[in-house]
Amino acid sequence: MPSPAVPTAWQAATVVAITDETSRAKTFRLRLERPVAHLAGQHYVVRLTAPDGYTASRSYSVASAPDASGEVDLTVERLAGGEVSGFLHDVAEVGDELEVRGPLGGWFVWDGSTPAVLVGGGSGVVPLMAMLRLARASGRPDLVRLVVSVRSPDDLLYAAELAGPEVTVVYTRRSPAGAPRPPGRLAAADLPARPAPGATAYVCGSAGFADAATDLLIASGWPATSIRVERFGPTASA
Repeated sequence: MPSPAVPTAWQAATVVAITDETSRAKTFRLRLERPVAHLAGQHYVVRLTAPDGYTASRSYSVASAPDASGEVDLTVERLAGGEVSGFLHDVAEVGDELEVRGPLGGWFVWDGSTPAVLVGGGSGVVPLMAMLRLARASGRPDLVRLVVSVRSPDDLLYAAELAGPEVTVVYTRRSPAGAPRPPGRLAAADLPARPAPGATAYVCGSAGFADAATDLLIASGWPATSIRVERFGPTASA
């Protein structure tokens, strides 16, 4: 694994690749100046500093699985009026240097050793993708079940990578031709009926989505103590 560093210290990270995920989201692969091992579910803070000293910062979840490469993938959704997301989408290029701090977060994390149900709304799938990638890289995709809720196929992050028996995609507004499920909000039938022994549910998305998904899990037999929730700003779920 990468050599240890102080995760709360700011450091330089070089943009080594930029991938368009949807019309509103891009993934930025960053090479850290001082590699730090991260856990699936953690995040980094990206800070921009203007010539006059003004700063703006924003937290972004890591989408890549933990590895020893010294690189991390941050998927950034463009937000209306977002200073950091706007800069990253419109200005940042491969070779640019950013200032980052992390990895941060110690509760909404998964170590890849126990069963997990992952429920994401819109861009809430980002930290869950790190968990799915970890499970697949470890040869244990059977440990996870990922349920993603998005408005339409155009809003689905990582579309080419999601296919698999451990993934269910719920389209709330418009579904692709031939989809077995008609469009509609996430329902109890989309989730596992009951948790496996030792399982943890990870819910990530907007406040409204997170609350609704948590209620569905509890109604399906999940104890509240087995559910971990992370809420953040607007996403493409509904």
